Amino acid sequence: MTQPALLSRNDENADGTAARVVAARKSYGSGDSEVVALDGVSVGFHAGAFTAIMGPSGSGKSTLMHCMAGLDTLTSGQAFVGETDLATLSDRQRTLLRRDRLGFVFQAFNLVPTLTAEENITLPGDLAGGRLDREWFDTVVTTLKLGDRLDHRPSQLSGGQQQRVAVARALVSRPDVVFGDEPTGALDSRTSTELLRFLRSAVDDLAQTVVMVTHDPVAASYADRVVFLADGTIVDELLDPTRDTVLETMKRLGD
Repeated sequence: MTQPALLSRNDENADGTAARVVAARKSYGSGDSEVVALDGVSVGFHAGAFTAIMGPSGSGKSTLMHCMAGLDTLTSGQAFVGETDLATLSDRQRTLLRRDRLGFVFQAFNLVPTLTAEENITLPGDLAGGRLDREWFDTVVTTLKLGDRLDHRPSQLSGGQQQRVAVARALVSRPDVVFGDEPTGALDSRTSTELLRFLRSAVDDLAQTVVMVTHDPVAASYADRVVFLADGTIVDELLDPTRDTVLETMKRLGD
């Protein structure tokens, strides 16, 4: 059977969403032991915007991100990157989609200790056999203020600098979406602020799309929009958030 082709890079849905899920359900186990992580979630994430996903532990926020990013599969419903329905892709095609069209920033920096910062940034493209867009590489490196650190190995970089290298690695392939799963969780407050400013500038200056799972109201305040989950469903959302409005919403939902 012929496999469906991946659409071109940066394709968007007609309504301008870079990623979305429709009636997304994800459950684990069966019968009395079934746990429902997502229960009919439908939500879109706009291209060129910074969206935060919040909710208590077990609310489904990381599961939602993993299913949107093709790291996990839905039990039912649909997940799209642009116009590409992830359910129509083979395992290999999902791997290629993650490599070519998505970027990831996690708590762990996941840098190769024997490589320089520059080699870590370009590693995914090198492994894929792609040609580096040097102009875009220079733009990303300049935006993230890494120009004087490119020949340093991870052990020679601070935690914040290592995280910036990880962000540059996620951005250098010009992904359709950058997914962040608690990317500031292992950082001190100063370094966390630094990273969030860089993600914000990636959206504002580089037209990147960022979707970030976080539990931190301060981190969420850097986003354009916050989506709140509880018990596997979307219960609220907030536009132009501030730390205080995020805290107020969390308190109200908790009450």
